[in-house]
Amino acid sequence: MVADWSELFHSPLFALLLSLAGYQAGLWLYERSRQLPLCHPTVAGAVTVAVVLHVLELDAERYLSGNALLMFLLGPATVALAVPLYRELHRVRSLAAPILISLVVGAGVAVLSAVGIGWLLGGNAETLLSLAPKSVTTPIAIGIAEEIGGRITLTTGVVVFTGAAGISLAPPLFRLLRIHDERVQGFVLGLTAHGIGTARAFEISPRAGAYASLGLCLTGALTALALPFLLQGPPQG
Repeated sequence: MVADWSELFHSPLFALLLSLAGYQAGLWLYERSRQLPLCHPTVAGAVTVAVVLHVLELDAERYLSGNALLMFLLGPATVALAVPLYRELHRVRSLAAPILISLVVGAGVAVLSAVGIGWLLGGNAETLLSLAPKSVTTPIAIGIAEEIGGRITLTTGVVVFTGAAGISLAPPLFRLLRIHDERVQGFVLGLTAHGIGTARAFEISPRAGAYASLGLCLTGALTALALPFLLQGPPQG
């Protein structure tokens, strides 16, 4: 009987069910807490999953591989964010210059700040490479980490932490800096807090969600193209 339970806990089906159950538990807590940022379902769900993995002494790598289906679906879900963005396209064109400037500065600071803090704290090369794509949505961050030699599990954890920190710190910063424009709020949330920030932006308004989608997609594309190039140099012909 013990062997049967052990086999079940280490199966891909258990990993998938654990992720879904963790998210549902997080969603319940988020609604009960009146949408407290720290109780966001992605954050609370991740904590729930981490606790279960620790208690049952399950391998994180095996759990991650068991969620291959969910990881695959993240790609189409990210692409689907283009739908609300398309509805704002006529307004986005008039803001091309400030958007591009904000993108380059924001994405650059995201990478440099993560790597810089990691270096100051004594992180090794693999750790620093794992931290670099921390402000990119999970499927893109995993692909970048694989290409540049980072550790996927560490990158995934840092991405979730970044999203949680972003949706927690952004609202008070918006109030402090008197940023009331939903377009700016959305773009900042998408750029800095990727998928979690985009979900939070849609709670503000559809327009904020559209600009968060823009920030998420542009940051992912720029980081995916620039980071491997900067670290490894141009391909040799």
